[in-house]
Formats: sequence, C-alpha cells, structure tokens
Amino acid sequence: MHLILAHITVSMIYGVISPYLPIMLRLLGYRAAVIGILFAIAEGVGITGPFLFSRLADRSGNYRRTIIFSFALTTAAAVPLSIFIQPIASALLIAVFTIGHRAAVPLIDAITSINLGEKGNYGKIRVYGSVSYVCFILFLQWVPVLQPDTPLNISLWILFAGALAMGASFLMPSKYANVKFDQKNTNSGPCGKEEKQKGTLWTPIFILGLACIALSRMAMASIYSFFPLFMIEYMNWNAVGPMLALASIAEIPFILLSKRIIRRFGTMPLLAFTSAMVALRLGLYAVFPYKGSIIIAQLLHCFTFGLFHPAAIAFISNNVPPEKRSFGMTLYMSVGSGLPIFIGNFIGGFIIDSAGYRALFGSFTAFAILGAAIYVIYRLKEASVKRA
Repeated sequence: MHLILAHITVSMIYGVISPYLPIMLRLLGYRAAVIGILFAIAEGVGITGPFLFSRLADRSGNYRRTIIFSFALTTAAAVPLSIFIQPIASALLIAVFTIGHRAAVPLIDAITSINLGEKGNYGKIRVYGSVSYVCFILFLQWVPVLQPDTPLNISLWILFAGALAMGASFLMPSKYANVKFDQKNTNSGPCGKEEKQKGTLWTPIFILGLACIALSRMAMASIYSFFPLFMIEYMNWNAVGPMLALASIAEIPFILLSKRIIRRFGTMPLLAFTSAMVALRLGLYAVFPYKGSIIIAQLLHCFTFGLFHPAAIAFISNNVPPEKRSFGMTLYMSVGSGLPIFIGNFIGGFIIDSAGYRALFGSFTAFAILGAAIYVIYRLKEASVKRA
C-alpha cells in the first residue's frame, strides 16, 4: 500500500507539471525559444542531480530521507517560480524545482523494483500512478476554485501535490524505504527473457538498449515539452487536460499486461517497437493536425509510454544488480531520458519559432526511427555472424 501511495502522489505532481508548466512559462511572457532553453536547463540539472541523490541513497540505504528532501526542493521552488519574471531567476528556480521531482522518481522506482523482486509485477504498482495522473489532470481541468489559468494558481497546485508526496514519504515504513543488500544474492530483476546479470554494467546489449531508450525519449521531448502549447496556439483547442488524460487512460491496460508481454517478447524488441510507435505518433501530429488524428495519436501513448516504460524498467533491472539499482534507474532517467530531452528541448523551441509546430514534430520523427533502426541493424548483424 505504501509503495502504491508513493506512485500516486508523485504522479499527482506530474499531473500539474506536464500540462501546465509550459503554459505557466508562456503566461510569464517567455517565447517558445526561451521556454525551450529553460526546459533544457531543467533537463541538464535533471541529469546530474539525481546521480548525487541516488549515490547517497545507495550508500546510506535510507531512501525515504532522500525522497523527502527531493520533494522538499520541488515544493520550495514552486511559488517563487511563478513570481519572479526574469530569465536568470527562472533558470535557477526551474533547476532547483526539477532536481527535486526528477531525483524522487528513480528512487521510488528503485525501491519498488527491489521490494517486488524478480517475481513481482511492477506494472500492477505503477498503474496506480497512471490512474492518479488521469484523475488529477481531469480534476484540474474542471476545478471550480484556484483554476490553473494563472502562474500563481498553477504553482499552488504544484505545492499541494508536493506536500502530499512528502507526507506519503514520511508515512512509508522502514521495511520498504531502508534497503539492505545481500551481496551474494543480486538476481532480482522483475522480468525479461534475453538479459542476464553481467559482471560488468557496460555490456554491448546494455549500451544498445540505453541508446534506443535515449533516442526514443529525444523524439518524445517534442511532446513532453511543447504539446500543450501546440494544442493552445496551433490547434486553438482548450483540451490539453483531457488529451493528456486520454493518453494516460490508454496506457493503463498495457502497464497491467506489461509483465506478460515482456516475458513473451523480451525488453529489447519492445524498446525498438515502441520507438517505431513514437515515429508514427509524431507523424500524425505533423501530417494530420486535426482533432481526430490527435485523438488517435494520443491513444498511441499505450505503446510510447504504457509499454515502453515497463520495458525500460525491466531492461535496467535485469542488467543492474540490486545494490546499484537506484544508480541504474538514475541512468535511465538521466542518460536515457534527461540528456536526450535536454537536447530536444534546446533545439525544439528554436524550430517552433522559425518553422512552427508541424516542422518540430516532423523533424523529431528521425530520432525515433533511428532508435528502432539501430536494434534492427544489430539483430541483422548478429544473425549474419551466427550463419557464418
């Protein structure tokens, strides 16, 4: 129950950030290129900060204390971020803000993976986060008071969600949050048929998988950071919340079935497949910018996150020993996600200012296609070696 509560509350934070943080920055008067730079700064600190937090948690074994401190940073920076309208101040505040929630996510995923063990089903825990995300987004869409239509109101909802997350972390029992490792028994990956624990972390298959993850997330940066602005400014459609909620509803069945699907197909083929689905999703935004096709594209979130995220978690878990699990999850969040999104955000804002949203989505399909292609090339090369 306490692990579920942790996923519910951290997802509530993202239920505010995902749709409304870009809108907050736009309401503060920043143009798309500046917003892209601010998000790039956020991703930059989101790469380095979580590594420090994960190292601290791994060495001390006290995950709860580190998670609470992470959420405290996000809550402390939320309101000032909505008040100080100056690029340098915004950059500093968004850095502190991002370090907080970005550090908490891999730590929560790490303790979830460790406590579940190899027979556990990560998807059954994670799905509560998806439900929480959907419900909170829809709640904010129609809330009668403190509507998230001003920077201050948006920041107050972030503060509310962050306080709940801190409270849930305080209530987490030590048996979940304080982890001691048995060095003789380190096989606790949740699922996956093709990976085995290795003596070294940086194996060819691990590097390949991390590259596939990174390219997919670089492509998704165009959606994560700029989809709300695309809906408001290009589509003139006030449905950001419902569209994000629809995407999260679509992901729920695949998160629930993810363990069975991963055991059947393996993590690497699924990572390549979901990269191809990212390319399809972006192509719909770019070529068919109509309400019907956007709805279809949002439903593809069932693959681009609902199947991708559990496969990525399983891939990391099966290639990283438990005593380094939070470091492995941080690699996923930072190198596999943070760094490529940093690059995507930085260039994405300039593409919007110079060529528009359709050009942004169309150009970013190349990253997703490359992510799927490198795995296909690897398997073809592997097959030719076996035949030889």
